Amino acid sequence: MMKRRSIIIAAAAVASCHGFAGVQPRPRVRVRVSHEHEHKYYAASLGASTSTPSAHQLEVEEEDYTEQAQTQTQRTALSMTLEELSETLRGLGRSRIAWDCLRVGVDPYYLFSPDDSIDTSSSSSNHQQFWNEYKDKEALKKQVLKASRQTQPLGSSALNILSSLHSHCGNSIENGLATLVHISPSSDGTTKLLLRLADGWEVETVLIPFWANAKDKEDAEQKGKGRTTVCISSQVGCRQGCTFCATGKMGKLRSLTTDEILVQMFFAQKIVRLSANASNEQLFSVDGIDAITAATAMMRRVAVAPLPPITNVVFMGMGEPADNADSVRGAINILTRNELFHLSASRVTVSTVAPTPEAFHEFVDSRCALAWSVHAVRDELRKLLVPTTKYTMVQLRQGLIETLKKRSLRTTMIEVALIDGVNDSIREADELADFVSEITTQVPGSNVICNLIPYNDIGGGGTASSFRKPSMERVWEFQKRRLQKLGVYAKVRGTRGDDESAACGQLATSRSRKQKMEEFEAYADG
Repeated sequence: MMKRRSIIIAAAAVASCHGFAGVQPRPRVRVRVSHEHEHKYYAASLGASTSTPSAHQLEVEEEDYTEQAQTQTQRTALSMTLEELSETLRGLGRSRIAWDCLRVGVDPYYLFSPDDSIDTSSSSSNHQQFWNEYKDKEALKKQVLKASRQTQPLGSSALNILSSLHSHCGNSIENGLATLVHISPSSDGTTKLLLRLADGWEVETVLIPFWANAKDKEDAEQKGKGRTTVCISSQVGCRQGCTFCATGKMGKLRSLTTDEILVQMFFAQKIVRLSANASNEQLFSVDGIDAITAATAMMRRVAVAPLPPITNVVFMGMGEPADNADSVRGAINILTRNELFHLSASRVTVSTVAPTPEAFHEFVDSRCALAWSVHAVRDELRKLLVPTTKYTMVQLRQGLIETLKKRSLRTTMIEVALIDGVNDSIREADELADFVSEITTQVPGSNVICNLIPYNDIGGGGTASSFRKPSMERVWEFQKRRLQKLGVYAKVRGTRGDDESAACGQLATSRSRKQKMEEFEAYADG
């Protein structure tokens, strides 16, 4: 069964009866609509009217979906350690087989289930191209399972347990917990994935390949050179409202669960693995579907220079990690376990705008590096760029300092989105150098790197309409002539993926909360 998102809808006539001034609230009508709008039904609380209210009578009460997700959403195998999954599947061998699959973006339920037990008829045309991967299951097992486990069955009882475990998201991780609905490749190899979650909300994930030089890119398939960084989202939208960021324009729609964060890594690993497959054209040929699709074209193009292995993860996608700390910490735990995704702690970075000084402390014990989206150290300028700022930069810096003192991994990135004529002058560079030096002075053994990011255009109106990318001459002057001259290590992050809106600050899904609520209201009105 497909999980359906529930929203609470109350008639406008009872809008004033929510417990104010001693008035007892009336029972509220719960409207459930599937994310594909295939079904709609109404369930009324005891004593409430079951008649369908018209759209103009409806008032949507927004619930904090973050708390709802944490308390009501079940876990999937993705967020379980080897030991936890072993207990669930009743066997360590089964758990290891499952994680052999998950680690490289293969759904163990599909790999081990009989072909006639899987219904792919409702899959989107984009995602259905991936079903061919499971046609030759024996070949896929040899590709993804360790040699000692290639002949071991998962067993019908384990499959039933997996199906039950994932019953809240269509009985599966792939095309259940999340569905890959679009792939946007850039000319430089940067690849943006659009994932639709079980309740219909969408998030973006970006794969950023790096090659040491052009020859490495040419020889990537033969020599395995290079690496890929995955930029992961922690929320749908963001409430911090940074004026230079497309995600900030969306507002916070909801936070992701740990599983919804990890499923981004699942699909990223799938794309990297498939990009190295020499038979991509055959793999993506599906009966009844035009093989020359965007996804197929991407895979063919990438096949010339396969995406390098994933070695790094950065929480720099959609959302503010500190506003969803529990889920992010859970994801970091799985990403950095040797027997699971096997990432080094130094290669997982959590970037926060620091809504409060305590935001850094949320990750004091997490196996990751910390990054702080500073953008300006002068309070009034910082407030312009990050309007939700409530603390002085000195207060926020002290929060970082106190957290770093308690951590063994003291590498920290200070991030600045450089905007022409706004925060890229010599004055801002000098202020940044003084600001950073206080961190290194107070935290012995700290390693602070200034990450300079030339602004990427996000379009639209508002404050950002006047923002422009600075010339590289101004960027280099900021970096070399000021920061490095003053003893601050600074590097310029090259723009990647901007031709497909996959660059830093450009991530935003097309559907806003207002659009989604309008869809619900339209269906509620019949």
